[in-house]
Amino acid sequence: MTAAASGGALADRRRTLFRGVLPPLVFGLSLLVVWDIVTRTGAVAEFYLPAPLDLARHFLDDVFHGDLVDYTEETVWEALAGSGIGIGVALPLGYLIARSEIAAAALQPYVAASQAMPAVALAPLLALWIGYGLLPIAVLCALLVFFPIIVNTVLGLRSLDPDVMGAARVDGVGWWGMLWYIELPLALPSVLAGVRNGLTLSITGAVVGEFVMGGDGLGQLLSVQRQEADTIGLFSTLVMLGLLAAVLYGVVRLVERLVQRD
Repeated sequence: MTAAASGGALADRRRTLFRGVLPPLVFGLSLLVVWDIVTRTGAVAEFYLPAPLDLARHFLDDVFHGDLVDYTEETVWEALAGSGIGIGVALPLGYLIARSEIAAAALQPYVAASQAMPAVALAPLLALWIGYGLLPIAVLCALLVFFPIIVNTVLGLRSLDPDVMGAARVDGVGWWGMLWYIELPLALPSVLAGVRNGLTLSITGAVVGEFVMGGDGLGQLLSVQRQEADTIGLFSTLVMLGLLAAVLYGVVRLVERLVQRD
């Protein structure tokens, strides 16, 4: 690679970083400034909206000296367990729907109809059927994770180049070889996009499950803080939930980039 080409590639990376990092950073800082002004001027009482600096202090105190990390660990385990169940069901079912017209005609209406059922309505039924504890909350998370993964799996498999598939069959590639060496690698970016969205939703499922079925995670902590009218505590817990979703999203996004680079 010549020096000019290397310099051009470096400049492109810098422009990409600039466009990807600077806009959300400026927007976030602008929101913090407006938030701080609103609380300092008394336009909104601190009971309803704590000042950013006070919230930051409270959050750090909860993390290092309180029980916030313990509650967070419980929610993470529930979300990951539900994600595992959802991924384990969605991937093979998505493959079946993508590769079988009969299966697609039979299953797709029910898959779509399942999204009309709100998680809050399903949670009491799961408590009646399964009981309380980790399992029903994980199942609720799995139901939320399931849909985006199955949709992206079907989309990824159906969008594969038929010429590539036909050439592989002509070369004598069997079903397993087709799946492992051609279909899965080519559809993986789309599948990972569904996993990324599903993992983010799993946090929501865990919190909703704890609201209805109890537990020892962040959803239960939110319930206690709501009853005690602990506004700054509620905000602190919500900050942790946002960080969890962002971390899960970022981890899968990193995996996507590594896959695309290879």
